[in-house]
This record gives sequence, C-alpha cells and structure tokens, in this order.
Amino acid sequence: MARGLLVLRVVSAVLLLPSTTVAGPPGVAAAGTPTPTAAGTPFRPCPAPNPPVARPTRPAPPPLDPAKAAVGGPALATAGLVAPPGAAEPPKVTATSWLVADLTSGAVLGGCGPHEYGVPASVQKLLLAAAVLPRLDPKQVVEVTESDLDFEPGSSAVGLVRGGRYTVETLWLGLILNSGNDAANVLARLGGGAGGLAAGVAAMNAEAKRLGAYQTHAATPSGLDGPGQYTSAYDLALIARACFAHPDFRTYAATKIANVPAQAANNTKGFPIWNDNQLLHRYPGALGGKTGYTDLARHSFVGAAERNGRTLLVTLLGAESQPQRGWEQGAALLDWGFGLPADAGVGQLVAPGQADSHNQVASPVAGATPVGQDHSTRPGWLLMAGAPAVLVGALLTLLLLRRRRRRGAHSHGHGR
Repeated sequence: MARGLLVLRVVSAVLLLPSTTVAGPPGVAAAGTPTPTAAGTPFRPCPAPNPPVARPTRPAPPPLDPAKAAVGGPALATAGLVAPPGAAEPPKVTATSWLVADLTSGAVLGGCGPHEYGVPASVQKLLLAAAVLPRLDPKQVVEVTESDLDFEPGSSAVGLVRGGRYTVETLWLGLILNSGNDAANVLARLGGGAGGLAAGVAAMNAEAKRLGAYQTHAATPSGLDGPGQYTSAYDLALIARACFAHPDFRTYAATKIANVPAQAANNTKGFPIWNDNQLLHRYPGALGGKTGYTDLARHSFVGAAERNGRTLLVTLLGAESQPQRGWEQGAALLDWGFGLPADAGVGQLVAPGQADSHNQVASPVAGATPVGQDHSTRPGWLLMAGAPAVLVGALLTLLLLRRRRRRGAHSHGHGR
C-alpha cells in the first residue's frame, strides 16, 4: 500500500509540471515570436515571393484543434515549413498552404502549414467524387431538373440543359474536366438518394470524417463559397488519395477531351469539353487532378504525376495567379518532391479510421515518433508534457499491474 501511494504522489507531481502551450496558430506565439513546433524543431517560415503578394481580406478561420493539427504526425503541426532534414529549399510559391505526398505509400514529403484552414473552391468537387462515385453506376442515364441548374450565375458549368438526359459518366467528365457546378448538383442529388442534394452534401461531410479529414466541411457540392466551408492542404491530400484509388476516377482525371451529347430537349447540339487542368497537358507524367478558384478562396490546386516509378501528389490553397498560376506552382512543388530521396518523409497520410486510433503513422525523419507510436490524438496535457508523460504512463501501468496481481490472488466555387 505504501508503494502504491508513492507511485501516485510521483504521478501527481509530474502532472503538475508547467504547460508549454501557447496561444495563436501552431508554431507562432501570441506575440508573434517563432516557437518550436510540436515535433520540437524550430519554426521555419514558408518560402514566399519577394515582394509579398497582395491578398484580399478573408474571414477568420475556426480555432485550430491541436490534436487535429497533429494528425499524420507531430511534425505537421506547424503554420510554417516542414521538410526533411537536408532537403533543398522548396520553391517560393504564393499558396498560403501546401503539401506534397507519395500517392502510393502516403508518406508526406513536406508542406507549408499543412493543417492550416483554407477555403477550397472547386477542388472540393474531389470530396464529392470520393463520397458519391462508388455509389453510382456510370452507365445510368439521368434527367436534369430545374433545381439542378440553381447555382451562382456566371460560375463554371458544363452546359447541361433542363430535361436533358446524360449518363453518370458524362456528368463525372463534366465535373472534373470543366468543373461543372451543374454536374455537381446533379451528382450530389443522385448520391443523396431520397434525401436529394442536401443528403449528398451530408454524405460528403461523412466521407471527410471517415477519411480523417477533420478540418474539412462542405456547405455546397460544387465548392462555391458557403458558410463555414473550409479544408486544409493535408485534408485535400487525404481526399485526393481516396479519389485516385478508384480506377474510374483515374480515367476521368486523365481525360483531356470529351463530348457532351446532343439533347432533344431544347434541340441542343452536342459539343466538346476540354480538361482545364494544364498540368495534364503540359507536365510529363501528369495523372490529372483538379483546379479551383473563387474570389474568396483565390486559386486552389490538386495534381498528381508519375516519374521514375514514383507517383506524387500536390495540394495547395490560397494561391495568386502571379507570378505563377496555380498549376505552375503545383508543378514546381512536384519537381521539388521528385528531387527528394525515395525514403524522405515528415509524416503520413493516415488510412481511413486511423486518425481516431493511437496508430497514426509518422515518419521518424523529422523528429516524429516511430511508425505505430504517434499519440497525437491523446489528451492535450499528455501531448504538451512530452517526456514526463511517458513516465506518467509507465508509473500508471505499474500501479495497475500491482492491483491486478492482488485481485488475482483473491479471486475501450464561382470557381473552377
């Protein structure tokens, strides 16, 4: 009994150690002074053009949950740059946040504020694809209704007509190649079943949660700006990886030109549509992806490419079109990623359901914990206590083992 009391006193003393939490975004103290990241490395600002690019005022994002900021590994919990030790400096892009990952292994090669909130624009259509594509038969023929054409005037559209009949495959091509907001409405309505478009959006949010994309919330199926709509570069990578796991999505994303058939309704002639993702047309080995833009979101981009047997994915948010367009910034970041060693990494894209477990995978390269040992979803005091928390766990375990032994002895977008 005396030994048990001694253990409890030591545990209590450790728990009362001062906290190291700071106010403000990860990696920046309340006074704006750089502080060590969750991985214990110094804060590094993201490379950016000089002079700085002017940006419009944006609404303040939701508070960033420290546990969610560490999903995929503690090294990712920073508002600044995270890169493998000794890596070349990443290109200076205007994107406010970005991430480069290995599409096959899920290893995160580097990023800038990977868990910082951003506005998605039309890259949110990837979440619609991840949630709804497996539910729909690509050969099913669907008739377009008046409500399907209810979206922001002047925003991107395929050109579907009321009463027109199109295959689901044509709708997906219109969504991905032409960023059609009309196609997004139809597909969300179909994916929502009896609940219609609203249920389709609900399915998107459920899919984000299933994937571990906890900083993502959809208010519209198209990515047109809506209240409380946000995502992060890390979340986009999780969503894009789920999309590229579907052979049909890979086919649609790699399609450069498609035809929308003629319609008896309104005597509409058929017409071609081209993929507006210039990465696909101008970057060797490109597999496709998605572009996005709204006045609020600025330019967003998701792209994937294959080179020398490696397949990399890039996601970026909040970019300006000068001095480089969004896809060009993505291409530059892909070049940087392909220049890194094959075993480089600073974290991991978690598997569905993994973000809620204690089995998140993080690369030990950048000071992250070994595979299977990342506990970033544990309570905040345990995260901040660092090494003393390990002692706490060990002492508690010893105490519990002693009790069990004693018990044994007696008897769980206008955008594009």
